[in-house]
Amino acid sequence: MKKILIATSNKGKVEEFKALLAGCDLELVTPTDIGLSLEVEEDGTTYKENAGKKAVAYSLASGLISIADDSGLEVDVLDGAPGLYSARFSPKKGATDADRRQYLLDKCAGKPKPWKALFHATVAIGYPDGRLVFTEGKCYGEIQTAEKGDGGFGYDPIFAIPELSRTMAELSMSEKNEISHRALAVKKAIPYLIG
Repeated sequence: MKKILIATSNKGKVEEFKALLAGCDLELVTPTDIGLSLEVEEDGTTYKENAGKKAVAYSLASGLISIADDSGLEVDVLDGAPGLYSARFSPKKGATDADRRQYLLDKCAGKPKPWKALFHATVAIGYPDGRLVFTEGKCYGEIQTAEKGDGGFGYDPIFAIPELSRTMAELSMSEKNEISHRALAVKKAIPYLIG
């Protein structure tokens, strides 16, 4: 069975990757599983650059095929912000997900609704020989002011999907894994992982 390293320490992302790849004949491991402690600075100017940096660094450090992603929330009334800086979108030191959601809502306040938004994910598969493969996924929705749901992480409680009349945080893992940006990108990556 082919061993694949999930190149992140983000517990929410690890859970999603494991759920998305559960049906594949792959042995999924995390950096913790193999005793790897690695910090990769996400200083690229695109999702692709950041995902690629992580995938290559983890693959070279472990000798395993690695899957990484970089993702972000892009809000139309904020000219695409927070985008690449979604995980760092708050001036508050040590900001939590809740702090970032509140900061985003404060920035949107007073702007015309609906606050259309999309989640973007770029997945990178890094090989020990330095090769990289990329896939992408997008999920469209709207930002709402009231937080709903206790699933997911990040901006999920305020990212509503109008067709479902629910937020991303109100979806079950299996529902989320049908439509989310990361799910779509990972599904496209599966042939490269099992091939």
